[in-house]
Amino acid sequence: MRCTNSAKIAILFLLIFTLTGCGSSSFRVPYDPDTTNPAYGFDSYCIEGVAKPFAQDLCVAPEDVALQSADLSLAASAGLFDITHHETLFAKSVNRSLHPASLTKTMTAYLALKYGKPEDILTASENVNIAEANAQMCGYKPGDQLTLDQVLHGLLMYSGNDAGVMIAEYVSGSVEEFAALMNKEAKALGATNTNFVNPHGLTDENHYTTVYDLYLIFQAALQYDKFREIIHTTDYTSKYTDASGNEKDIHYATTNNYLSGGVRAPSNVSVIGGKTGTTKAAGNCLILVSNNAAGESYISVVMNTDDKDALYGQMNNLLKMIP
Repeated sequence: MRCTNSAKIAILFLLIFTLTGCGSSSFRVPYDPDTTNPAYGFDSYCIEGVAKPFAQDLCVAPEDVALQSADLSLAASAGLFDITHHETLFAKSVNRSLHPASLTKTMTAYLALKYGKPEDILTASENVNIAEANAQMCGYKPGDQLTLDQVLHGLLMYSGNDAGVMIAEYVSGSVEEFAALMNKEAKALGATNTNFVNPHGLTDENHYTTVYDLYLIFQAALQYDKFREIIHTTDYTSKYTDASGNEKDIHYATTNNYLSGGVRAPSNVSVIGGKTGTTKAAGNCLILVSNNAAGESYISVVMNTDDKDALYGQMNNLLKMIP
């Protein structure tokens, strides 16, 4: 990280040490995307008198990166990030703005887990009736009552757009207010090339993100055990009640072909889970977290391939680079 205004930084350090003393407490300067100060945030450590940069525990990819050769010619953008050692192993156009389709739901799930409780009861409103053709739907009806945990399974496993609407209204009261929260939280994570207008990823010209920003968001979501659990689940069955109090069955199967057995990863790689996304505008997209034989973790992202065969072929080309 480059610090270009040394005077301001020096004053900031002085304030940090004055406020925190030399104990184990820390002081964090909130990330402000509108500031002219490039130092997004700091934890203070009096032991050596140094500050921890915002990106210290992040992979950084300002340009294309290819530590190994790989054919990603069929993807508009792709990246492989070693989240154990904080290193970018491959990057192709990772800062290019693209439609994310249902990869959007990673951010929706992150906010649901940050601000909600899995046991909370959600009630579907009339807004779950999404009329867009070919929109993936869990089939929720107005008045249906489900736990947040159940809706998250529908969101992440089955990729239901109605599940996204339910979560948005649960967290923020409306889709519009939730989109504002999504953008605020994305920028707080450093995802500054992102703009969301809905919680599900149905196409809108003002709804876009990048491979690098998706890596940042996905990594944040992985801090929640519930998120890891759901994206690793292959089949899910539960019951909920409709508006009349009748009990209904639900069953979701993962859309991730690595988990369902339709695609095999390279022999040294174990795919833990991820999120798929497909629309006409976004093409076929996929984000994964995987481990190598040593238990080291990697996030891989492929965006905008023409079909699923190309998507999984390009993803395997990324996974082959994992040591």
